[in-house]
Amino acid sequence: MNQTTRTLTGGAGAGTAGGTAAATGTDMAAVLTAAELEDKVTGWWRTGISRITPGEILLRGYPVEQMIGNVSFTDTIWLLLRGELPDAGQSALLEAALVASVDHGPQAPSIAAARMAATCGVGLNNAVANGVNMLGDVHGGAGQQCMEVLAELNGAASEGIDLDQAAWDLVGRYRLDKAHIPGFGHRFHPRDPRRDPLLGLVEEAVKEGVVGGWALRAGTALERALAEGRSRPVPMNIDGATAIIYSELGFPPQLGRGLFVISRGVGVLAHAWEEHRGGARIKGPIPKPLLPAYNGPAPRDLLPPGTSGAQQGKG
Repeated sequence: MNQTTRTLTGGAGAGTAGGTAAATGTDMAAVLTAAELEDKVTGWWRTGISRITPGEILLRGYPVEQMIGNVSFTDTIWLLLRGELPDAGQSALLEAALVASVDHGPQAPSIAAARMAATCGVGLNNAVANGVNMLGDVHGGAGQQCMEVLAELNGAASEGIDLDQAAWDLVGRYRLDKAHIPGFGHRFHPRDPRRDPLLGLVEEAVKEGVVGGWALRAGTALERALAEGRSRPVPMNIDGATAIIYSELGFPPQLGRGLFVISRGVGVLAHAWEEHRGGARIKGPIPKPLLPAYNGPAPRDLLPPGTSGAQQGKG
């Protein structure tokens, strides 16, 4: 049989002539056939997502030439992430969430950052990366965090705890810690205009048996708990509404954030391209006639070397 020898490491003879000799006896496990070695090499980046060979591109087993013109981009996202194509109801719900999150104007830090980068002579890909890299725990991450909260409430309900009581307990815990509950309230919108249509689609999907409704029940229970005792309610925002959709569709929280990045990346690209075409150069965060407020020391002279520290600090 054709064999190749693996160098032994960590044994008594490692690093010596005997340590690299063909293994025998109890060391036979160290000997690999050529086929086994090839499998280890080609298996280094083993993947079930795609197979690319000369003249062939398979995506989860489907030839790409069959998908082109027949499978939507939304369905392709689902296929690559989940392994199978979605049904029509799942696809429609996912697409609605992706459309809803696509843009929120230059007041969104990710979009502002991309626009500024586009005026600094970098490539469009750099400007887009600059914007997307702004999406973290505070800006862009509330959807993932809300999905985790929804899962926590669902876990409590599965243990027989009343869902409204579990939501009220969670709100109380967050208030005690003076923490913000992700997915609720909006710094810009009194009521996020994306909430109602998205939740309406989830309600329809529940009626049609596309999704089970557990995340919708948890999210609305949390919304009721937040409104209790307040003169103004704290309605769900885009992060909360899409968290419900992604949870209902079976995506884990980390992918909820990833899907938001895919969606918002389109808006980032559009704004970076618009700024690039405008031809402006080096646009900062505020217009040129304005300067950032300063609250440092008053103007002072730098005294000659050898001056005492007390004297140096006097203006």
